[in-house]
Amino acid sequence: MNPQFKKGVLNLCVLALLEQRDMYGYELVQAISSKINISEGAVYPLLRRLTAEGYFTTYMVESTEGPARKYYQITEDGKAQLRIQKMEWEHFYQAVNSLINEGE
Repeated sequence: MNPQFKKGVLNLCVLALLEQRDMYGYELVQAISSKINISEGAVYPLLRRLTAEGYFTTYMVESTEGPARKYYQITEDGKAQLRIQKMEWEHFYQAVNSLINEGE
């Protein structure tokens, strides 16, 4: 898949997953990677940026399998941003499909 396609929707994917439940970074990478081939390195800078923008809060949870894990929790601002991005995605998706299918 074109890397630019993936980069453009990664914000939306992360916001949508965290709306479902709190997750730690590697867990997010695995969830996204199960549908879209991404590198782990693409998610962590995005998480830092979205946290700095107030869309997530973080908390630590001890793990029996190694060091404590940093969990991300979506904020009300994050939920609002998700609604905006979903609307933008739907509009974009419909417009692209319209152009693609115009000749059929």
